[in-house]
Amino acid sequence: MSSSKLGFGSRSKEESSVIEVGKSKNKLDLNKIVVSLNCLKGVKNKEKKKKNKKEVKLEVESVRGRGGVEQEEIWDAEEVAEVGHYPEHLVIMVNGIIGSASDWKYAAEQFVKKLPDKVIVHRSERNSSTLTFDGVDLMGERLAEEVLSVVKRRPGVQKISFVAHSLGGLVARYAIGRLYEPLSDTKSSVLTENNSSEQQSSISILSQEHPPGGRIAGLEPFNFITFATPHLGSRGNKQLPLLCGLPFLERGASQTAHWIAGRTGKHLFLTDNDDGKPPLLLRMVNDCDDIKFM
Repeated sequence: MSSSKLGFGSRSKEESSVIEVGKSKNKLDLNKIVVSLNCLKGVKNKEKKKKNKKEVKLEVESVRGRGGVEQEEIWDAEEVAEVGHYPEHLVIMVNGIIGSASDWKYAAEQFVKKLPDKVIVHRSERNSSTLTFDGVDLMGERLAEEVLSVVKRRPGVQKISFVAHSLGGLVARYAIGRLYEPLSDTKSSVLTENNSSEQQSSISILSQEHPPGGRIAGLEPFNFITFATPHLGSRGNKQLPLLCGLPFLERGASQTAHWIAGRTGKHLFLTDNDDGKPPLLLRMVNDCDDIKFM
């Protein structure tokens, strides 16, 4: 698109004047101009094809995380080799109920292919299959631990984003609440670890750019994206996939969901009241206890 604009938009006056000169001389001059333009077009096409030939070489690294669970990160190996460091933007992808990290395999690859020099993608492994029945809070704690372990392995990352599907959106919100640090706390903790003047000045600049904000796992929060996430619970029709949309099952879903989906079922249907507290999803609407929810 940019080449089209450059070819037709910015040179209109020049092209008209060249054609007028060709007309004032002879037909041969005009032919030369056409041939020259075609040659130029051919060179541009060759350059374009050459650029398109460069394919993204996906690198997948598996590491054994806490609890013996294998975790994977994906990035463009050629880009890393060329620039000498990993991308600075970490994208965490979180699956939904009865899902797994493989649900995000294709999307993760597309992220890296589209933004090879910008992102490193981690597909969450800690909450899969029947572990998604353990409850939003417990799953959120596990995701928070997983994110911290990834950040520790990739000290060069500076930004973080979350992309989540269905129940994964609630889990990500809980984990973000756990990982949130006010900017002042983050600044002091980082300075304690590294007292270099360069580090101090960079943090000072960051605090000026984002004065009211904080950090997630010590990183600058960038995007939070959810797909089909029941942020207000699942009391409506066809809200719990395990019930297959059957009316006779959905009528009593709020009372029986915990039989099917454990504590997660209680959380989704707002029937939990741990220690006499309001349902978890209602508490997640505002900050509560020591957790800053979004």
